[in-house]
Amino acid sequence: MPNRSRRAPQAIGLAIALTFAAVPRLAAQQPSDSIGGVPLTLDSAIALAQLNSHQARAARAAHQAARFRDNGFRDRLLPQLTLTGTVPSYNRSIVPVLQVDTATGNAVTIFQPQQQSTTSLGLQLTQTLPLTGGNLYLSSSLTKLTLSGQSALQTWSSVPFTIGLQQGIFRPNLAAWDRREQNVQIEEQERQYREAMEDVALQTTGHFFDTYAARKALDNAQTNVAVNDTLYRLNTGRFQVGRIGENDLLQSQLALLRARTSLDAARLEYERSLAQLRLDIGLPPGRPLSVVVSQDVPDVEPDTARAVAEALRSASAVSATALADVVARRRIAEAQLADGVGATLQASYGFNQTSPTMRLAYQNLLEARQFSLSVQLPLWEWGAHGAGVRAAEADRDATTDQSAAALEQLRLDAKFAALQLAQARRNVALLTVSDSVAGKRFDVAYQRYVIGKITIDNLYIAQQEKDAALVQVVGGLRDYWLAYYNLRRITLFDFVAGQPIR
Repeated sequence: MPNRSRRAPQAIGLAIALTFAAVPRLAAQQPSDSIGGVPLTLDSAIALAQLNSHQARAARAAHQAARFRDNGFRDRLLPQLTLTGTVPSYNRSIVPVLQVDTATGNAVTIFQPQQQSTTSLGLQLTQTLPLTGGNLYLSSSLTKLTLSGQSALQTWSSVPFTIGLQQGIFRPNLAAWDRREQNVQIEEQERQYREAMEDVALQTTGHFFDTYAARKALDNAQTNVAVNDTLYRLNTGRFQVGRIGENDLLQSQLALLRARTSLDAARLEYERSLAQLRLDIGLPPGRPLSVVVSQDVPDVEPDTARAVAEALRSASAVSATALADVVARRRIAEAQLADGVGATLQASYGFNQTSPTMRLAYQNLLEARQFSLSVQLPLWEWGAHGAGVRAAEADRDATTDQSAAALEQLRLDAKFAALQLAQARRNVALLTVSDSVAGKRFDVAYQRYVIGKITIDNLYIAQQEKDAALVQVVGGLRDYWLAYYNLRRITLFDFVAGQPIR
């Protein structure tokens, strides 16, 4: 007892010194949003990701390809000029030749070898008629025919000008249906591109807050190691003077070991999340980077009716249902008209001439007229035509139901995305207060434990509550911004700026 009494003042003095030495250390270990390097806000991270990420580049490439295809489709609706030629066509064969027998005066057929070469050049201008779906064309051609053998011959044939028309009657206007499909399809692809960029924003938001949460967890783990190290040294001194039992000392040591383990895990998770964020924004590996997050969130209270209206106005799902409807109606029209009663009209008017020489082939031109009307009248098909029509109508009914379901789902998604954002904003406010209260409670518990007013169990409970509150407030910020960009993605509308996303 005498020796123990002499060591008591020294141990108590050491404990007090360690306690007050820990105060500035705790202040220095408060969680920080950055560790140096490039400061990165959420807005700048999204902007970089939409510029540099592989997903954004793929979306831009797909969008550009869609525009090129649309330009090609529009260009094909304009007059098309085509040059064709055969240079040359050669044929050598034995052919029947009709001759008159000089002895009897009768016509006889003999077989003689013959060589034939043909060279031709043609120019044609074609235009699809949008209202009827027919083809109007202008053409010009020149052909040279050379025969060698017993009946040697060289002939030039010219068609300086021909105007013609090919038109189906009671047949589906494929050109008009193609235009309807293309108009809806290009609109769908434009909306899909905007949604793809919002998908990039949504993914980047998740990875950004993964990094922010990992940074906060790392800072908190460092703080916990410092605190538990101080407490362990304090409790070692108290144990030496007999103020606490061995169980409390072992509990303090175990808490320190767990804190160090958590620090190693937090450091690894931070490096992993930081590498993922660098990949998203196109930052070279190893380049310093720090994330900066504001605790303030936009004061937005989206109206559910407005969210539903904007989604139905701008979402690609709406264009997809419109495209499906156009395709279904086209299939019905083709089933009704393609194999039913119909006709094909072909007519042309022009000039032509033949001559042994090319120059004479363009003189004294003769009229060339052609007209034909071919009719198709199915008499008995064993019900194949009607079955095809009914199948197309059933497909249309299925498409209508699927489209209705897709639009109803879109309404629900937009409505609850708006509600989720409103709830997430309220949660951020509550969790921020909870985090502040939990932090103050731990500070008070720490000071009370130092002066011996509470047990170590109560201190560790306060520490755990502080850690949980930090995780929750970071998770609340993450949930808010994910809800915010999810609403943007569904509606393609910026509720902060009050305007559609373009």
